[in-house]
Order: sequence, then C-alpha cells, then structure tokens
Amino acid sequence: MQTVVAELLDLLRLERLEDNLFRGQSRDIGTRYVFGGQVLGQAVSAAQQTAPEDRFVHSLHAYFLRAGDISLPIVYDVDITRDGGSFSVRRVTAIQKGKPIFVLAASFHVDEDGAEHQLSPPEVPRPEDLPEAPDLDAETMDQLPAKMQRWLTHKGPFEFRPVYPRNELKPSKRPPYQQVWFRLVDRIPDDRTLHASMLAYASDFHLIGTTTLPHGISYLQPNVQMASLDHAMWFHRPLRVDDWLLYACDSPSAQGARGLARGSIYDTQGRLVASTAQEGLIRVLPEGGKD
Repeated sequence: MQTVVAELLDLLRLERLEDNLFRGQSRDIGTRYVFGGQVLGQAVSAAQQTAPEDRFVHSLHAYFLRAGDISLPIVYDVDITRDGGSFSVRRVTAIQKGKPIFVLAASFHVDEDGAEHQLSPPEVPRPEDLPEAPDLDAETMDQLPAKMQRWLTHKGPFEFRPVYPRNELKPSKRPPYQQVWFRLVDRIPDDRTLHASMLAYASDFHLIGTTTLPHGISYLQPNVQMASLDHAMWFHRPLRVDDWLLYACDSPSAQGARGLARGSIYDTQGRLVASTAQEGLIRVLPEGGKD
C-alpha cells in the first residue's frame, strides 16, 4: 500500500479514550489550518464506532466553528442522541485546547428496500481519456510562499482529473460548474464504513472552489480569503473510493461574502452514490490588505 494511503488510514483510525470519546491526530498537507475534510472524516469515523453494527451513515450536517491547529490532536466527543427501530442519530463535537472547533450531526440507517430513482450523470469524458493534472513550472512555483508550494506539490492519497482544468494562478471567468474525476491511489479493505469516511474526507476538495469560477478569482491569490463554514452530505448507495468517482459541482449563488456549492458524486456505472452541499466564506480584500 502506498505511504500516503496508509497515512490516511491511520488518520481515520481514532484512538478510543472512553466509550464515546476519541482522539485523532492532525496532518500537515500544506494548508494553513487543519484540512476540513480531515475533521469530517474523523468525525464520521468516531460517530460510526458508536452506532449499531447494522446501521450505516446516510446523512451528516456539520459546522466549522474555529480553525484547527495542525500541530495538535483533536478530541471527538460523541453524544448518543437516539437509537430508534431503524435509525440512529449521533452528535459529535471536535475539541482543541478545550474549545469546540467543529460540530456534526449524523444519522445512521439499516439497509432497507424501497422506491428508487436518481438524476442521470452529466455526459463527460471517461477518466482514462483525461490527462493527469499538470505540475506548475519551477519559475511559477518559486514565486509562491513555501507553505503554498508544499500544498501544490504534495502528492496526496487521491488522484484528481478535472474535466475542464483551470490555472488557479491565472484564473479566467467561467460558468459556476465543474466536473472532476477522483479516486484513492491504492486499494483499501472492503469496509463500507471506511469508504464512507474516506469519501467525507475527499468531498471537501473542489466543492467551495466552484463558487469562485464566475469571478475569475482563486484561493491561491493573496487577497482572496476563503474558508468552509458548513458541510452537508448524503450517502445514497454503497461505494468504493478506490474506484473512479465523478464529482459534479455547481454553485447556484454567491452573495454577502458567502458562496453556496452543491455536488453530486457518481461512480463509473453512473450510479449517484452521494450528494453534498457547502457554504463558504469568500472575501476579496484590497490588494496587499489584511483582514
């Protein structure tokens, strides 16, 4: 197994401190603060470990309250809110330095048969027909701060192949939607809850960035300030993150220094396996200005 995948598996394998209390490590991937997807994935893992074995996460709603410190572990306090006949609800508070940095409510459901339909996936090229995302040239890279260089050169556990690539350093204006194929770079065990936690981690990539497309701005620009405010996710069908998945994102609105993005995640058979929604802070500061 590749090292980056093994590291992500370790990140999601939380230390159990008490029955409903867990501790997860943080990992510096080049972002200024703890990556939001890390907290999402770890919180889902913590909640799932307290749910009945026959129930699987089908929805989650979360708020990012404070920036997470990369140098510190995170404690996850799980509240067993309800165990009904077929549904269970858990509330998770992520804590650093004695303060909540993130809260999540998740619902779990037993597998049941029922009515089924879905919207069709967009018609896009297959992932094998798309090139890998190109690396930035050395001259451009040298102009960026060291931490940003580490983020851009970091070979993470997921491979991304955008259908319509964009130069984040020189972004042009385009309609508020994008499609990105992604997959884990190595195979992992056939564990349904693990794949769900992994998908929660990956779902924080590319989503809020969709809100910037019509404005020709990018998170790489020093005067652009962006942060995830909340994150919602619905798991529709079992999935594998080590097979190609298509993330089809759109942004219906941006206003008041906030932008809303929605995502639909399909497998290569065209099955809709998950849906996401996220609102994020988007501030464009005066050139050279600070918030």
